[in-house]
This record gives sequence, C-alpha cells and structure tokens, in this order.
Amino acid sequence: MKFQKEILEQIQSELLVIISKAKDFEKKYSGKIFGVHPIYRKSAQNLVHYLAFRTFDIDHLQQLLRDQGLPSLSNVEAHVMDSLLSIKTIINHLLGNQHVESLPGTVTINDSRKLLRRNTKLLFGYKSKKRRTRIMVTLPNTAAEDYGFVNQLIQLGMNSARINCAHDGIEEWAKMIANVKKAKKALRKNCKVMMDLGGPKLRTGEIKPGPQVVRIKPEKNALGLVTSPARVWFAPHDSEPPVDAPQAIIPVDEIWLKKVKRGSVVSFIDARNKKCTITMEGREGNGRWGITNDSAYLAAGAQLTSKRTKVSTGEEIVKLGELLPLEQFISLKTGDTLVLTKYPIPGDNATLKPDGTVKEPAHISCTLPEIFNDVKEKEPIYFDDGKIEGIIEKADEDKLTIKITYAKDTGGKLKSDKGINLPDSNLKVGGLTEKDKQDLQFVGQYADAVNFSFVNSEEDVSELLSELEELDANIGIILKIETQKGFKNLPLVLLKGMQTYPIGVMIARGDLAIETGWKNFASIQEEILRVCEAAHIPDVWATQVLENLAKKGVPSRAEITDAAMAQRAECVMLNKGYYITKAVKMLDKILRRMQRFQKKKASLLPRLENAENLQLSHQQFDI
Repeated sequence: MKFQKEILEQIQSELLVIISKAKDFEKKYSGKIFGVHPIYRKSAQNLVHYLAFRTFDIDHLQQLLRDQGLPSLSNVEAHVMDSLLSIKTIINHLLGNQHVESLPGTVTINDSRKLLRRNTKLLFGYKSKKRRTRIMVTLPNTAAEDYGFVNQLIQLGMNSARINCAHDGIEEWAKMIANVKKAKKALRKNCKVMMDLGGPKLRTGEIKPGPQVVRIKPEKNALGLVTSPARVWFAPHDSEPPVDAPQAIIPVDEIWLKKVKRGSVVSFIDARNKKCTITMEGREGNGRWGITNDSAYLAAGAQLTSKRTKVSTGEEIVKLGELLPLEQFISLKTGDTLVLTKYPIPGDNATLKPDGTVKEPAHISCTLPEIFNDVKEKEPIYFDDGKIEGIIEKADEDKLTIKITYAKDTGGKLKSDKGINLPDSNLKVGGLTEKDKQDLQFVGQYADAVNFSFVNSEEDVSELLSELEELDANIGIILKIETQKGFKNLPLVLLKGMQTYPIGVMIARGDLAIETGWKNFASIQEEILRVCEAAHIPDVWATQVLENLAKKGVPSRAEITDAAMAQRAECVMLNKGYYITKAVKMLDKILRRMQRFQKKKASLLPRLENAENLQLSHQQFDI
C-alpha cells in the first residue's frame, strides 16, 4: 500500500490535538484523579483521558486511518493514551521518523485487561471454570426455606445471589444467606451475596378496594372453549403462596383442608348463582392444588362442599371467611384526564354525569409527595413501565393534572403500586431513605456487596460511603444507573465511588429505558458499557434478561439475542421466576458459547470447520 505523506501528516496533526487535550484534562481533573483509592488511580486517569478523547467527533479521522490500513481507534476505551501514542509511533515510522512515542504510567492494552480482571474478581470473586461472565440471580422467598433449590442454582452456575430488600425481611434474608453459604461450602463453589437497597420508590398509591371476591378464569380460545384449566391453590390464611403463581388463591380452614384428598370434587355456588366445581390435586407446602374449567366469582361467605367421589355420600363443608378485595384499577384512554394527588387519598375512576360527560376526573395518589415541589407543567409523565403516557397540564401544590397522551386502544389499566417516571423533571429525591439506612445495618454485616438504587449524583454516593463508614462495613458497592440524571452524572458518580473498593455498575435497564426514552436507550446502554470499560469497572447487564424463559418456560428469540449481547458485561442478572433454574442453565450455555465469538466489544474469529469446502458449521461450538 502506498501511503500518502499529506494524509499521514494530517492524521498525525489530529492525533497531537487529541493527545494535548487528554493531557489538559488530566491536569484539570487531577484533584478527582488523586482523590480515588490508589487501587483505581490509573483507571481514573484513563477515564479522564477517554472523556477528553470523546470531546472530538473523530469519524473523519477514523476513516482516514482505515483507508491507510491502520488501527481505527474503535476499541480504545480501556487504554486511550497508549493507543493514541502507538498509532502516532506507527505514523512516525511511515514518515521516516524512528521515534517511539511513550509516556510514563500509561495504561497499556495488557495493563487494562489485568486491571479489569482484578477489579471484577475483587467484587464478584472467582469466575466459573468455563465462563468469563458471571451470573447473578435474584432469589425468591422460596430460597429461605428450600436449601435444595439454592444448591441447584449454584450447581447450574449462579455466581452471585441477589436479595432485594424491598421484599421480605431480616429473618428471611438471614435464612437465604445461610442456605447460600451452606450450598457453596458443600459444592466448593464461589457465590457472593449482593443485597439491593430499595431506594426512593415513586409509585402509584392505593385504589379504593373492590368487593371481596376471588375470580377464577381458565384460558379459552376464540370459540370460548377451555384450552387450559385454571389452577387454584387452597391454603390456610396467611400461608406463603407457591413459586408457581396460582391463577387464584382460596383461603380455607386448615382442619377442612386436611380432610380433602386428591381426587375430591369441591362444589360451590358462585356470586352469580352459578354452580361450579373444582377437582383437587396434589399438595404443596401448607396447601393443595385444584383445577377447574369453570369461570367463577367466589365471594366471602360462600359454602364449599367437598366429596371424595361422585357416588360418595360423605361430605365436608366449610364456609369461606374474609377474602382479599378484588384488585381494582383505573381505566384510562388517550385524551382522558388523571389527577395525581399529593395526599394518600384512595384512587378511583372518573365519575360521570347522566349525559356521560365527566363530572370528576379519575384520581390516584403517589408514594413520594416530595416530587410536587419539583415537577413543572408540560413535562412528560409515564406510568407502569411506560404502558401509559401523559403530559402535566397543571402543577399545583397538592395535585398534578395530567392529560393522557398514550394508552392501549382498549384502555390502559392503572393499578396501585405501579412505577411512575418523570424523565424530564429535575427531581431532588435520591440517596438513602430511612428504610435503606435501617437495612444497611444488616447488609453491611452479612452481604458481600450492596446494590445502591437510583444513584443520581456524587452526593448520593458520598452519603452511602458515610453510612458504611459509620457502620464500619467493608463491603463492595454496585451503583445502579436507572435515571436520566444518573446517566448524565456517571463519570462523576464513578470517580466518587472509586474512593473506595471494590465497586461496580449495574445497568438497570427497566427504569433507565423509560427515563431516557425507548428510541434512545440502545445508544445509552452502549455508552455506559464504554465508560465503565474506560474506568476498568465491572458492569452488570440487568432487567428482563431471559424473562419469558424464567417466568413461562419458553424464551423469545429477541431475548436470546439480548442474552448473547450481555456477554460484553462482566455479570448478567436474572430476575426470579418459576423456571429460573432453566433460565440459569440456558444463560450459562449462551455465555460460554458467545465467549468464543466475542470478548467485550472485540469480535473473535474462531476457525470455521468446513470453510475449505465453502460451507459453514458451528457444531464444534456446541455446549
């Protein structure tokens, strides 16, 4: 290839400008670089170099490099200065200058690999023998009582057990941790315990309770024929429901239930005066399963009659006591008005005049009244993972008047305890809640790391560091990025977090996608991965990974591709579900296979078995 002197000189000139800017940034932010823990000093320096590099639009420079057959600066995140100096050295030689460019203390490509491996090991412990990327699994409450279940998860490849402090309590958490420790000792495998702080939850408040009715609804096809019977779980009051979520739960007297056997037929008259039957099946825990093809509304006070067989004369009769009220919802269509109230007034649907026009709009409260000081008119608002969208038309001290701009054509159903997102509002809520501070006392003593929810600023991180210092808790920190503000401040958040060790970042994709906008989320997810790589900080790919598989037993094609992409992170998180063991097994295979084709952002090209015959085969990559 004939190198054009003018082009090489142009490349060299542009490289000099970038290098100079990186050095300027290093001086400008020297206080933040030297403020981090010594273990992260070089990484902080490289992060600052990377941000200086990204102040340029280098598309043209990259194309010039490609045209000359030179490295195009596509994967420089982890070793910015070293890559710039290496390319400058190559161009020096091509121009007849034998000078080798170097700077003392620069992070080399080999250094960057070692730093990331070390930082990942500090946070997550040893990797699995055949897999680089770790697997984190959210434990269901079953893990508190079922040691065998926890043992199986670790056997299948769980490297970190995640416990969400938003659910259960200290007693259940302690049992889960005891089972994890027992299983990893028995299996001689590594498994860290990560505990999530709930953080400030902005959710919808309570809705007026409905009637005390259990609705039983089998699946039917378009012709109204039952395709799958409803599975009903009978158990004494306050019994923990099984992992396999029943279609309906019927609380019954314990003595009556003990007399009911497999094959018994339970009959009753439902709230519509319809005669219905349920056939009893096997036991689970304190309860027993039943199946029925009947649709029914079972009300409090209904009489249940159990017969062993159809010809049997012996009957066992029980009356239902109090039931949970039927879950209510507010129905919203595009163009409707919803009032979000500051005070905990139970929500309700709109009331109508005799002519069908709205007399009073629908209303519902929220769990964080502090937001009313920060929101403004014309700002967008999202409910229930973005299923319902609105715009704030009027912002008063104690209520927000919202115009619904998007809902399903058939009407969106807004229930209590659903997420609310205000992506464009400058909310001043964040940091640790009082519950978080209480939970930290347990977390700091028994967990290996704390997952810090809704991190928005370096001040939030400072607050957590102060609390941990006061508790004398020496544990890892995973910073969860799930807001627009958290993404914007990520470099500052990282530099503050790097004052201690070990730390990591979780890409909490659920809220983050809504906060940043669906169309923007893919590039934002990519940017977080790049910034973490520049800081040599391990990241966690989280939310809805193999969710269909974990909950329904069958994966979608899209989530298989998503799981394969997750190999670029140091850890992938799975949420709980009835088929979670199946999901762990599948994810383990996907990650082990994908590491033959990709390492972080770099593509790998393993030998293709039948390429000499102009054929493709991936049989040798089967796991």
